[in-house]
Order: sequence, then structure tokens, then C-alpha cells
Amino acid sequence: MHSKKIVALLLCLYSLAASAQDWNKKKAAVVLTYDDALNVHLDNAIPALDSLNLKGTFFLIGSSPAFTKRIDEWKIVASHQHELANHTLFHPCNGSLPGRNFVTPDYDLASYSVRRITDEMTTTNTLLHAVDGKTERTFAYPCGDTKAGEASYTDAIKENFVAARGVQGEMVQKGNVDLYNVGSYMINGQSGDELIDMVKKAMQTHSMIVFLFHGVGGEHSLNVSLAAHSKLLHFLKDHEKEIWNPTFMEATKYIKASGTAKKTNR
Repeated sequence: MHSKKIVALLLCLYSLAASAQDWNKKKAAVVLTYDDALNVHLDNAIPALDSLNLKGTFFLIGSSPAFTKRIDEWKIVASHQHELANHTLFHPCNGSLPGRNFVTPDYDLASYSVRRITDEMTTTNTLLHAVDGKTERTFAYPCGDTKAGEASYTDAIKENFVAARGVQGEMVQKGNVDLYNVGSYMINGQSGDELIDMVKKAMQTHSMIVFLFHGVGGEHSLNVSLAAHSKLLHFLKDHEKEIWNPTFMEATKYIKASGTAKKTNR
């Protein structure tokens, strides 16, 4: 009986240890995402990532000049195993919501049909395929909006994408994850220490954290300084034995394969 109790205790301890290392055998997962296809992504963020062999996911607007005028550079980005992901063709947002005076009438999601937003997504997928040759893609909702007019377009997301990223701040747990609205933390002005504290919380809670960057050293009103961004990346590199740094595609596929994603009708 005594030996059986010891075995049971050891099995329990093993189970606890395994659950504490359940992000590809690491304590936590940190996904670095960058929105809107900005020049600073090519000029600042990607060189910083490459210098430390870290990976990022770039949610690209198909019409962005930083994409259309620098396609050869984005091909190199893809060859370095960063993810090129879909952020629509024109980045439409719901202009009827508070604080949305930047939305122009032509690209006001409140006046879109589901067919129109779907056309934007599929066209952008075609553009991205011409760059990296891939057929699987992930998506990020522009401004976090999930409706075209009064209708939800999430069913169209499920038809065309492996997963989608939202903008609600959350530490992602493997159990019951909605892969078509994965939460993220929008970064704007945080210090390097503040970003690292967020990662430490993910490590303590055995979670995945998705960072949402726009400007990296400028070019966007939502911005992180080069110093803060660099400090975060160096922390991830220094703790790579404990932290998994997948692309958004890799992370969501891993969750799906583990069988812990929230069940959705598809």
C-alpha cells in the first residue's frame, strides 16, 4: 500500500509538472504580432527579430504602400519564417463607434456587406500567396470589429482562415479557446519593463500572451519605442528555455492539435 501511494504521488507530481510546461514543453507562449504593414516593420521590427532569431506575425493590409512598394522585401521576410497574415485589403472599420473619426465613408464597415468584406479578405489572401506561396492563412479583425453592417462576418472567417486574432486583452489558456477571436494586448507607450512584466504573468499562469504592435519606433499613433521593443525581445531570447515564441499560425495550430480549442460550428 505504501508503495502504491508513492507511485500515485509521483504520477500526480509528474502531471502537475507536465501541465506547467504545456506550451510546446515551455511555461508560456509569447506571440508577437504587428499590424497594418508599416515601413517600420521592415526597417525596425524585423531586423530586431532576426538578430535574435525570434519570429513575428505580420498582419498585412493589401493596399498599404509599405506592402505594395516593398514586396521583394516581404518575400525575404517570409523566407525567414515570419508569418505573413491577412488584415484585409483596405482595413475597413466601423465608423459609427466612438473615436472612429479616422474612418472614411468609402471604408466604413458599418456600410459594408458580408460579401464585400469577404472579397477583401480573399483578394488579400491571393496577394499574400503571390508573395510566400502559402495557402493557409490567419486573420486579424481591423479595429477588432466583427460585423459588416449589422451582420457578423465570423462565419466567413471560419471558411477562409485557420484562426483569427481579436483585440480584447487576455491571458490565453489552452482550454476553451475561441480560435476565431483570440485575445491580444494592444501596445501603446508601455516601457520595456512593463512588457516584460506581462510576459512574467503569462509564465506564472502558464498562459499564451499575444502582443499587438503597430508602430515600432514611430509611423503610427499607437507606438512602442525601439528601446522598449528591444528590451522585450532580449528578455524572450534570454528565457527561451521557458518561453515558446511561435507565430500566430503555429500557436493556433498547436492549440487545435491539442484538442483544447473551443468547439465552433464550421
